[in-house]
Amino acid sequence: MTTTVELPAPAEAEPDLRNPLESSLSRGRRFRNRAASTWMVLSLLVAAIPLLAVLGILVVKGFSLVASVDWWTKPIPTNVASNALASKEAQDAFGNTTGAAATQAVVYGMQPAIIGTLITTGLAALLSIPLGIAAAVYLHEFGGTSRSATVIRFFTDVMTGVPSVVMGIFIYTVWVLNFEQSGRSGFAGGLALACLMLPVVVRSTEEMLRLVPDSLRQASAALGTPRWKTTTKVVLPAAMPGITSGAMLAIARAAGETAPILFTVGVVSSTNLSLFGQNTTLSAQIFSNATQPGGASIAWGAALTLIVIVMAFTLAARFVSSKFSVRVDG
Repeated sequence: MTTTVELPAPAEAEPDLRNPLESSLSRGRRFRNRAASTWMVLSLLVAAIPLLAVLGILVVKGFSLVASVDWWTKPIPTNVASNALASKEAQDAFGNTTGAAATQAVVYGMQPAIIGTLITTGLAALLSIPLGIAAAVYLHEFGGTSRSATVIRFFTDVMTGVPSVVMGIFIYTVWVLNFEQSGRSGFAGGLALACLMLPVVVRSTEEMLRLVPDSLRQASAALGTPRWKTTTKVVLPAAMPGITSGAMLAIARAAGETAPILFTVGVVSSTNLSLFGQNTTLSAQIFSNATQPGGASIAWGAALTLIVIVMAFTLAARFVSSKFSVRVDG
């Protein structure tokens, strides 16, 4: 009697179900793919190092002031320089052997600059963001390659590269000089910042509109929807997350500008809630306190406060835009 023994079939290599695309590639291509991925991750880490270093220094040097209630509610101190010069270290440096001069306790507050930043930046956003979005909609949805659209794009690109100090001098010439002392105000500062924000909003919004698939426009047109309604109800909601990011980038740039503010806003140490009359901002306080004795700590605190405010508005804008945006797949 013959006995038949069945041998097991050779085991086949099981495909990698986690990444079927990579499992179908050759060994050389898999190596290059992983090398490129590693290079991108390392590049991200290298780029993040200076950002994290700056943020860490700001937190270390300015957190003690920002965490205080007086910082958000009290006026800007005016005796910082005199208090620093009257300290024992300063008196010893000047050779005063009679002892340190009497000093007064300094209450570190930044409410006028915080309010001034919100006023000037808010006015600039109110003027530039709607106008910039409307201009971008015209350029991409209606203007196309027409001569007027080409001219607008050209001058928008030119304005994007104009230094901020030029915008400050422009508003100083056409507004501040015509109204003399009353011309320095939060309104003038808002005009200067709006000129800086406008080209950023236009270009970023136009790029986001280009990313919206034409199939959405065609589907809406096939249903008989007018073009203006397709733009407002379909295209803009689909591009809203990107438009929000561009707007917040413009706001962050405007909030940190110093040169236009020095020409247009003025200098105050008390809170001014009006658009008119001299005012101050956090960026102006960073500049002025960083160059005077005893003001370094205030400058660090103002810089950290500016970052906190911009971050808070960015998170709020992201939350609001997510509620009104339309998800586009493909």
